[in-house]
Amino acid sequence: MDIRLFTCNLFSENSYLITTPDVCLLVDPGFYGKGEIEQLLDRLDGRVPDAILLTHSHFDHTLGVVPLQKLWPDVPVYMSPEEAVVQEHNETYCKIIGIKDADFSFRWRPVADGDVLSFGGGTEQGGGTEQGGDVGAGQGGDSKTRQNGLQFKVIATPGHTPGSICWYCESHGVIFTGDTLFADSIGRTDLGHGDYDAEIKSIMEKLMVLPGSTKVYPGHGGATTIGRERTCNPFLEPFNEPLDIPDDSELTGIEIHPDF
Repeated sequence: MDIRLFTCNLFSENSYLITTPDVCLLVDPGFYGKGEIEQLLDRLDGRVPDAILLTHSHFDHTLGVVPLQKLWPDVPVYMSPEEAVVQEHNETYCKIIGIKDADFSFRWRPVADGDVLSFGGGTEQGGGTEQGGDVGAGQGGDSKTRQNGLQFKVIATPGHTPGSICWYCESHGVIFTGDTLFADSIGRTDLGHGDYDAEIKSIMEKLMVLPGSTKVYPGHGGATTIGRERTCNPFLEPFNEPLDIPDDSELTGIEIHPDF
């Protein structure tokens, strides 16, 4: 598995390109403007993603979805239906801060906590009915995977937003946490529709129980591990456990390449 990092837009948002010989996925495409999208297309070199996975619908994580759907109308976008209420405010926020010509009317397919989506390797992929950008009803998909494919489990982590989710690939020991969990920090909950107590509950009950070696790729900032955050994250005090502080070798199993 190769994980390619693109740092996007005014908010230094982390967009990830995940590739194997059989799978190509995008996580939180915050690409804004022609230049950033061209960087992605150059890296893809004609390859079309199998899917776009969204951790939540804040504008800095979804600025590139509509432009990419225009290029690849058949590529599915997966998101929690509870994010529709956040998505509908994105254009207003962009106008306030001066981001021009932003469009968030992307189509998406709903997923729910515990859903497992499979890609590649002769995958049989299930999924809910595609929804308009402002529709929130539907059922998440189930799936089967075959040899050489990748499976991602949906872990619902409400708090930063009502429908925040994390995408967990257990076979490779990686999780994409969006703005729920960062290295030495957690997502803010004061932007509207946030819930601090729900976020702490999500992190403690859904993320901190994962293996400590799990590599965490957040929506902003550098990568980390569950073990390190369980031990050192100051926002999780007094819950920090007296574990051995992991060294940097825990992050060497998967290559991550920053592009600017």
